[in-house]
Amino acid sequence: MRYPKFLEAHDTIGFVAPSFGCSTEPYKSAFNNALKKFSEKGFFTVCGPNVYASHGVGISATPKECGEEFTNAYVQNNSSVSSRPNASSASCASDVLISCGGGELMCEILGSVDFEKVREATPKWFMGYSDNTNLTFLLPTLCDTAAIYGPCAPAFGMEPWHEAIEDAFALLQGKKLSMKGYPLYETETLKDETHPLEPYNVTEKRHISAFNGNEKIEETSFSGRLIGGCLDCLANLVGTKYDRVREFNERYREDGVIWFLEACDLNVFSIRRAIWNLKNAGWFEQAKGFLIGRPLAGQEEMFGLDNHKAVMAMLQDLQVPVLMDLDIGHLPPMMPLISGAMANVRLQGQEMEVEFLLR
Repeated sequence: MRYPKFLEAHDTIGFVAPSFGCSTEPYKSAFNNALKKFSEKGFFTVCGPNVYASHGVGISATPKECGEEFTNAYVQNNSSVSSRPNASSASCASDVLISCGGGELMCEILGSVDFEKVREATPKWFMGYSDNTNLTFLLPTLCDTAAIYGPCAPAFGMEPWHEAIEDAFALLQGKKLSMKGYPLYETETLKDETHPLEPYNVTEKRHISAFNGNEKIEETSFSGRLIGGCLDCLANLVGTKYDRVREFNERYREDGVIWFLEACDLNVFSIRRAIWNLKNAGWFEQAKGFLIGRPLAGQEEMFGLDNHKAVMAMLQDLQVPVLMDLDIGHLPPMMPLISGAMANVRLQGQEMEVEFLLR
């Protein structure tokens, strides 16, 4: 697994829009404030050509434009440029990349991403979540290059930063390589067009549920290589030419795999179907454990099926730890996770820690 260099003082942070851009409120104002905050911290910033675009369907621009924007931004190396101005310029290289947002149809850009060039380029951190699973998952599985499943650029514009945003930025800098989650989470945002810089509205106490087979557990520890993302996207990749999970599992057989999964638009039945899909495609053959985030749309019980039963009906026979209702995904705050890294996971009661090992 290749690990990019971490962000250093006066490096350049690049922004791309392989899914939605920041053309509308509250995302535009939040993103512009994020640029300001990064500049105040002493970093250069550079925006790709689609950051403020909105002529795409379910993404910022056309699939070709988005795929080419990501490829070009990824392969450009700052060692080959003499200056790094704060600018909106596709020609300026960056040291790390942050996605401008999630969206709906990022899968359509994959045919225009040159994964061979990405594989051969000097590795660079790419961070995003939700629809960005199409890259944060494929970078490790196709290119053996780690990525970060974490907040998109506009989140860095909130005032003040939540601890989770501080953690994500510390991870980009290599200053924090373990995450413990957060005591409260948000169910209803206060951010809107007239309040674009509102921080997370955390009101609900986090409650972790953990299982191993049919048994509910309070303590466990396990290790393996982290991989995963948004179920909505992962189930869509199964069986396509981008599905190289069996090869990934074989390559890291000795490590085993820790899957982190969360869902956006899926209800409880869709979650169950998606996990069935991944399981029967052989994705979980080397599973050492699962980290399951709180679902966004799948909170509501349907016909006696809740989100716990939806997941455990598919995973209990694997006889590995399954930790649920974690700070991963669409109900913030979210722990940033290094997709592709080795990890040690520890649970004791309601205290959970993920430690990243870069090997």
